[in-house]
Amino acid sequence: MIQRKTVVYDDYGGEIEAWAELATVPAQVVQVSGREFLAADQVQAEQRVLFRTRWIEGITVLDRVSYSDRLHNIQDVKELGRREGVELHTIAAA
Repeated sequence: MIQRKTVVYDDYGGEIEAWAELATVPAQVVQVSGREFLAADQVQAEQRVLFRTRWIEGITVLDRVSYSDRLHNIQDVKELGRREGVELHTIAAA
């Protein structure tokens, strides 16, 4: 599922940022890499995943992918062919 950040309003008219479903599409999932690195004296794990799916208009790095109970921040969007498909290069959120 591809999600986009939106603004909704609570009962008092206050703005709340929330993630809304943009599209649910089948995708090929490619495990690109995983690595560990030191940051602020802690070991951090990073998982890079590539999603290939049909063409969807308007996907940007401001969107995210929800897959297998994890959230993946989109780092790069590449068009495949002439509007045939799209590759979403992501990093799984910690």
